This record gives sequence, C-alpha cells and structure tokens, in this order.
Amino acid sequence: MTIDFRNINTVWASIAAETLKRLGLTCVVICPGSRSTPLAVAFAQQSPDIQAISILDERSAAFFALGQAKATGRPTVVICTSGTAGANFYPAVIEAKESRIPLLLFTTDRPAELRDCHSGQTIDQLKLYGNYPNWQTELAIPSVDMGMLTYLRQIMVHAWERSQTSVPGPVHLNFPFRDPLAPIPNGELQTTSLQLLQSQFDLEDFFCHITTITASAHVPISSPPFLQEWLKSDRGIIIAGVAQPQRPQEYCSAIAQLSKTLKFPVLAEGLSPARNYADLNPHIISTYDLILRNQELAKQLAPDVVIQIGELPTSKELRNWLTSTQARRWIIDPSDQNLDSLHGRTTHLRISIEELGRCADGEAREAMTSSSSSSSSSSSKYLQLWCAVEAKVRAAVDQTLTTTEELFEGKAAWLLSQTLPPKTPIFIANSMPVRDVEFFWKPSHSEVQPFFNRGANGIDGTLSTALGIAHRHQSSVMLTGDLALLHDTNGFLIRNKFVGHLSIVLINNNGGGIFEMLPISKFDPPFEEFFATPQDIDFAQLCATYGVEYELMTSWKHLLSRLNPLPTRGIRVLELRTNRKADAKWRRENLGKFSVGLG
Repeated sequence: MTIDFRNINTVWASIAAETLKRLGLTCVVICPGSRSTPLAVAFAQQSPDIQAISILDERSAAFFALGQAKATGRPTVVICTSGTAGANFYPAVIEAKESRIPLLLFTTDRPAELRDCHSGQTIDQLKLYGNYPNWQTELAIPSVDMGMLTYLRQIMVHAWERSQTSVPGPVHLNFPFRDPLAPIPNGELQTTSLQLLQSQFDLEDFFCHITTITASAHVPISSPPFLQEWLKSDRGIIIAGVAQPQRPQEYCSAIAQLSKTLKFPVLAEGLSPARNYADLNPHIISTYDLILRNQELAKQLAPDVVIQIGELPTSKELRNWLTSTQARRWIIDPSDQNLDSLHGRTTHLRISIEELGRCADGEAREAMTSSSSSSSSSSSKYLQLWCAVEAKVRAAVDQTLTTTEELFEGKAAWLLSQTLPPKTPIFIANSMPVRDVEFFWKPSHSEVQPFFNRGANGIDGTLSTALGIAHRHQSSVMLTGDLALLHDTNGFLIRNKFVGHLSIVLINNNGGGIFEMLPISKFDPPFEEFFATPQDIDFAQLCATYGVEYELMTSWKHLLSRLNPLPTRGIRVLELRTNRKADAKWRRENLGKFSVGLG
C-alpha cells in the first residue's frame, strides 16, 4: 500500500486506513453514501490486508461489525455517510458499550461552514451517541501539512487503544470532508502542495513505530486476602455467569481450578461456555433454576459465600434466592462496571478469573493442605448435596424431553446442546431462546461457543450480529424466535458478501412468546394485538425473496438430521412451528415439577 496522493482527502483517508491496518485491523464494513467516499475508497484499496464489506442498511451493518468484533476479539470499523445514516448505528453502539465489544464507528460529515444552514443531508453529529462511546471526537478538516498528518496518525492509534482499554467498547470519530469527495485533483495550489508532499514522504519512516497493539493486561495481585475467607467457608458456590471470552478453554479451566480448590459447585449459566467444557469440571450445576423452585431445597442450599464470575445469569429464581439469602458475595470481573444489580453485600474484585487462577493457585493449594479435615468434610457434604440434586433434576429433564414428541420450543435448545458439531459458534437470540438455553442446555464436552447480545438485551440486529460472528468462522448456528428475526430481516441483504455458513433454527410461534409468561397475558384485549403482536408471515416466501435456503422442520428427527454435519456455505432457515400458548402452559406445568420430592 502506498499513500494516495490524488487529492487532499485521499491522502488523509489513506493515512487513516494504513495506520489502522498496521495496528491490526482486518475488517471494515462500509455503508453506501457520498460524504464517506474518501474513506470508502481508502479502505477498499487496502484489500486483501483489510476485508472491506459493503452493507446497505446502517443498523444491520453496525451489528454485523459487532458480530465480527465478538468473534475475532479485535475492533471492527463501520463507516457511513452524513445525516441520519449514523443514527442507525446507535443500537449497536449501546450493545457494544454494555457488552464490552471493541467497535470503531466512523461517521462522515459536511465541514463547519455547511452546517446549520439547511445544507442537504446534514444533522448535528457531535456526541451523536451520548455517553455510550469510550471516547468520541471530531477530526480536523483534512490537510497535507505534515504536522496535521502526524495528528491524524495519533488519533487513529488512540482510537484503536481506547476501543480496547481499559474496558473494551465503542469509539466514535466524526470525519468532516470538503469537496472533492471523489479521487479527482484539487485546485492548482493544492496540487502543488501534494506534489511537494509526495516527493518528501517516507512511508516506512512515517509508520515505523506502529505495531499491533493489544489491551494491556492487569497486574496480578500476589497474595489475595479474600482467598483465606473463601477457604474457611463450608457453604460456598461459584456462579459462572453470562460470558463470551476470547479464550473459552482457558476461562473454563480457571473456573474449574477454583472450584476444585475450594470444593465449591459451579452454577453455570447456559450462556457461559462452562457448560460446554464439562470435562474440566465435575461440579457443574446446570439445573439451578429448576432446583431453586423447590423452596425447601432452596433453604437447604443457602450459601455463606458466593463468587460471581462476570454478569449474573438470566434466571429470576436465582436472583431472588441470592437476594433472600444475603450471602457475602464477590464479583470477579476486570472492568470498571457495576455488576451488582441485586445491591447485596458485595465486593467487586477488578481482576479476571484467569488472573485470579494464576495468582491464587499456589497459595490456595498450600492453604488447603493445612486446613482442618472437619472443614473439608463439611464443605464436601454441601458440594455433594448440590451434585446429587443436579443429577436427579438433570435426569428428570432429560427423560421428560426425550419422550416429548410434540414441537415444544424449549426442546430445541436441549437438542442443540447434544447435537452440534464440536466448537460450533451459536448465536442465541434474546427473549425466550436465552431462557430455554438456561433451563435446558445440557452440559457436555462439545466446546460449543455461545454468543449473544446481552449487554442491553434487545432484539435489534439479531440476524446481522449472527452473520458477523459466522463470517469467515466455523459453520455456525443461530437460535431465534420469529419476532427477533423479523426485526432484522435486512440482515439477509448481507448474503452476497457473507463467507461461510449460518443455519438459523427459527422457533415460529407467531408472536412474542416471552409475554405469555407475564401477568399481562391474562388481559386480552389488549394482550394479543399490543404485546404478543403476531405477524402472520410466511417464512418460505420471505426466504425466497432474499434468495435464502428454507426448510420446514416437521419433527425432532427431521431437525437433528440437519444439524450435524452442518453445511459449509450459505444461509438457511430451519423453521419449527410451535404453539405459543401451549408452550407457555408446558412451562407453567413442568418447570416447577422437576425438583419436587427432593431435599
């Protein structure tokens, strides 16, 4: 790559692109528009080092970029023109902030003299996303002054760093451009300046200090005082909450090591990879939501110590139980965010579980060796009770779902947990899918990778995010309801740019099944029209419109035959038609029964 000296804007944009390439950028998503022409041209010319993908819908584009950043762990750039285009990035900005995903948002703009004068396609784009970005600024008007070019280079480096440290998140840069936007010459005076710059510009010298920059690691603490308190407890639990770590095996190994050292059971959320690395940890509890519906058992299992890793699971039963027991709680998370929505007796330890494992392992082993046998025995009894109840409830769940032939939507999550090829990435949509995964996802050694948008818990960008995760990744799966998919059908417009495979397991119950679980469901009207909101869509016709493969699943055996092995290319929808009200009735009648008679 050489710097594009055709005009001032091309120099400016190509230096920005070259800086980010050298920092490690590999993917940029570009939405069509005029004002963004200099950036679009510059990044398109970086191929094949940076893959440039054109996506029409800005909301879909931003969520696709979010999915890429989730899958790769490095920032993705998304670019748009001026006006309301950038406003469509907002939902993805919020999700990136709340779920700590590095995202670089480049909006382009008219120069200051063309603002506030009814010049076309112009809005106020400064601080467009409120306080959600990790950092935001407007760049200067492009210039070929060497001091200004070094300023631009440093802005790109700083934006890259701020998207990853100390807590990953979105960064917004607003780029004003004057005409000409296309790579055609400026006036005579500017052309002379460009020629002089080109004769003096040393590409390698200008970029010699730029290397791939990653987030700086936290310094491990050498002797954690809280560890001694944990070791003294004979009634402790570890909660492996909502998490999508870049190194899931290392993450799960650290949790397993802590569990083995302390003899604490691990209550593993379905959205944690811990359930899919069950061979590392014999103390996985996957049915805690169902167990805690038995009030007598819930009292017997009340802990003194709770170690929460990451965000709390979705389960309302678990949250209510933690609130009622008022156990001493530690939250293990390196971010600066407040992860205690229960406002309990909580200490935030700003350290990752991997760091905690490395710094505490030796001391924990030594302490355990010298600890009293009575404490160890008592701790083991508490652990054994958890594991015994888990085995019985898990067996009851498996037996019930094995014999369930009707298309109850919760069975889809249970089947996926046992069927997908090893290490398959699966994107789990919000509302009922995440809850069914928590209820029914069975522990295994599959190393399946769960992904999700639980930062803000919305249904925005569901399909686009899943496609971003699956792009150039292992063949992937999405589990979604009909409304979440319909909310983002423009994501199908990515199909011609998409490389890889995504199978969409579509639970079509013609409406919002989660609302059937709420008290408002008893009030109809207005429930059906304003809450359930059935759309009566023929998904076969919808898929045909977008050129996407479609198949109606008529039985569980039929679905199983399509999930392993997975295709390697294309997008397909596997539709399961279920009865929304019957599914809600099944949950009401069965979720509380699995732990009856235990304790």
